[in-house]
Amino acid sequence: MAKPSEKLAESLEALHELQAQGTVAIRSADLSRTHRERLLRNGFLQEVIKGWYVPTRPDETAGESTAWYAAFWPFCAAYLQHLKGNDWCLSPEQSLSIHAENWTVPRQLLVRAIKARNNITALPHNTSLLDIRATLPDSKDIVEKNGLRLFSLPAALIACAPGYFQQNPTDMRAALSMVRDASEVLDRLLEGGHSTIAGRLAGAFRNIGRERIADDITNTMRTAGYDVRENDPFETQIPVILPAREQSPYVNRIRLMWQEMREKIIERFPKAPGQPKDIKAYLKHVEDVYVSDAYHSLSIEGYRVSPELIERVRSGNWNPDEDENDREHRNALAARGYWQAYQAVRESVGKVLQGNNPGTVVDDDHRIWYREMFAPGVTAGLLRAADLAGYRNGPVYIRRSMHVPPSCEAVRDAMPAFFDLLRDETDPSVRVVLGHFIFVYIHPYMDGNGRIGRFLMNVMLASGGYPWTVVPLQRRDAYMDALEQASVNHNIVPFTDFLSRLVKDGLKGKAAPKFPI
Repeated sequence: MAKPSEKLAESLEALHELQAQGTVAIRSADLSRTHRERLLRNGFLQEVIKGWYVPTRPDETAGESTAWYAAFWPFCAAYLQHLKGNDWCLSPEQSLSIHAENWTVPRQLLVRAIKARNNITALPHNTSLLDIRATLPDSKDIVEKNGLRLFSLPAALIACAPGYFQQNPTDMRAALSMVRDASEVLDRLLEGGHSTIAGRLAGAFRNIGRERIADDITNTMRTAGYDVRENDPFETQIPVILPAREQSPYVNRIRLMWQEMREKIIERFPKAPGQPKDIKAYLKHVEDVYVSDAYHSLSIEGYRVSPELIERVRSGNWNPDEDENDREHRNALAARGYWQAYQAVRESVGKVLQGNNPGTVVDDDHRIWYREMFAPGVTAGLLRAADLAGYRNGPVYIRRSMHVPPSCEAVRDAMPAFFDLLRDETDPSVRVVLGHFIFVYIHPYMDGNGRIGRFLMNVMLASGGYPWTVVPLQRRDAYMDALEQASVNHNIVPFTDFLSRLVKDGLKGKAAPKFPI
């Protein structure tokens, strides 16, 4: 008779076969009842709605949202395709956000369909689908991205509600910056006789510095006999000129976020003391707070069944909750890696204190921090040597976050733009707050992003003469909530205030929190 571990291994093999085919949204029919119930009972599946499931991690706590947020977009794509075939597309507003590479999980996803019933489908963690009966754009104006049917960029710009320019200015400006020539929208404007929309789009393009496109729209429409009255649908002007279309919309999104957030940071963050005169004393303090600083939080998100895991389960060796030796060995390696990385960061701080541009220093050195942090795991055989290669080559998810970091391809465009902004920034407080936030927003590595983000923050603190600052473990929830507000709602104030309080304590001479906290 098969042992329980062998039975679970068989069910995991069935799940692994589905995942190897790229299946994320799993229907009841995809697995036998026995496999399905066994995987549910052991925490490898989570029910989304009746008859539909997504893979999850068995070590996630009850009510954990990570697996659902990681699966949200592929699940919705598969579910809608199964339910409606090709008779659907996302709303023009949601289409624009996705064109602008904003993959934040929405509270409610608005779907258009010809045969819709104006029905709300409740999904986990207070998310939902709302399908509304509405006409779809012509087939030429529907594009597919990651299995999702979207309005094409020009069609979405024309069909979107006027209020979306003010509700989501970053997405709208990033989407507008992707248009290379007025001809991309003019044919639809002319065919539909959209004089009011033409005036709105001309004003929007002028807002982001695309004067030629704005002039071409108004002049062409008027030549065709339409009365076009240009108006700016945005509430504010932006103090940055967006360059021509980038390889990734993320580049302009990051530039826009930086400019929108910096003034709020300057208003709220304590003024920089200025670079310290006694560099040795500053570096001695950095060395002294190491034990206090050396805590880290792991944010390995999502779960994918592997053949190795299946074999461990089959042999009965899969027992991470009780395998103290394995856990302590991993902890020891992590601590060693943190120590090695800390020494490299301390050298980077020294370069900044000697007058080197802090943006250039972290651009040059952050890869060294990463390699030092994970080198012990490679030496011990727990990680592959390829894991030291650098920026990730796959997707990553942040635990419990509705923010979905950029694709691995977009990371290669976003990181140089980030370091350019950091290099050109003149205010130390902005370098501190946005240096940390934008780094973890991009999430360039498969692991260690939080630790490296805090290292980067402290190098930026040194550039303004602020003391090395430790984020206390007991304030982790407030810390993560503040980052979530900045990532999802573009509200940098909570994160600025959070770091400000810590820095003010340091300026008053309060000791760093003890370890363990």
